[in-house]
Amino acid sequence: VMIGGLSGARLQPLCARSLSLTSSQNVSESPPARADSTFKVTMVPGDGVGPELMTAVKEVFKAADVPVEFEEFHLSEVQNMASEEKLEEVLSSMKNNRVAIKGKIHTPMEYKGELASYEMRLRRKLDLFANVVHVNSLPGYSTRHNNLDLVIIREQTEGEYSSLEHESVSGVVECLKIITREKSRRIAKFAFDYATKKGRSKVTAVHKANIMKLGDGLFLQSCAEVAELYPKIKYENIIIDNCCMQVYNDNGLYSNIIDNLAAGLVGGAGVVPGESYSAEYAVFETGARHPFAQAVGRNIANPTAMLLTAANMLRHLNLEYHSNMVSEAVKKVIKQGKVRTQDLGGYSTTGDFVRAVVANLRHRTV
Repeated sequence: VMIGGLSGARLQPLCARSLSLTSSQNVSESPPARADSTFKVTMVPGDGVGPELMTAVKEVFKAADVPVEFEEFHLSEVQNMASEEKLEEVLSSMKNNRVAIKGKIHTPMEYKGELASYEMRLRRKLDLFANVVHVNSLPGYSTRHNNLDLVIIREQTEGEYSSLEHESVSGVVECLKIITREKSRRIAKFAFDYATKKGRSKVTAVHKANIMKLGDGLFLQSCAEVAELYPKIKYENIIIDNCCMQVYNDNGLYSNIIDNLAAGLVGGAGVVPGESYSAEYAVFETGARHPFAQAVGRNIANPTAMLLTAANMLRHLNLEYHSNMVSEAVKKVIKQGKVRTQDLGGYSTTGDFVRAVVANLRHRTV
């Protein structure tokens, strides 16, 4: 449900085989509240720079005295750390804790007898149907388009993510895209509920119904039906081609494309947080899913996206004070502009950035 559109220099939400939304959120400033207990959270570092970014999260949480205890599991299809037993361990932990933070689990391109990746199997087992990415310009870092505020919501359990392929005859492969009314209405309702809760004024369904008339046509019909239940929120639809052009010039799989495109407009994959939801579980992961394997061990990865993702996780746990503390410390580093990783045009290391965040946290608590 990309639900998104343009309003001046500010992008509105989208619903599309993805959906997206817009507007600022209130940040409540409250005195430090001591938690009565520690929250257990499942941590899956993933591949590429994931483990390094999780180390950054743990260091910042320690400095901020965040009452969270991580249950850490290493699951990887490319590092011989994947098995049915390991997957079940991760799922068991996620189901018990109901909240997880994870890096990107890289999916090998070659076919090894199983079409669905571990990433997809996790989503399906937990029914993580809604992926939410908030693309927001960061004060202090100028890009081609400033003042962007766009939320992209996508369905990630069916459509192109159905993982249903077969070779009907030699040299001919059929790839099935499954669209159902039930899941289309569910993601549309999620997007409109999100827009209502966050005070956003418009939801835009992003689609390719001009080519996939039945599949995306059913999605569009479902979105329109749900939209009628929310008369105070403006609803429109847009073809994915035009949407990408507008996102670039004016400011499910479709939204994944938009996620990465929009992330590039505010600084790249290293600065955009994300999260996925089911009716029972919440998994927090960076918005642009890229393992950045070429940066492994070089201490150059930008931890902004993962730290902001972790801050959003704290808000989900109702640790509002700690969430604000972490996000403000991160954004202050960006705004000051003295510590910039390579992707933002600087020469600072991952460690430099984390130390600057920790310094801001200590300054705040003094």
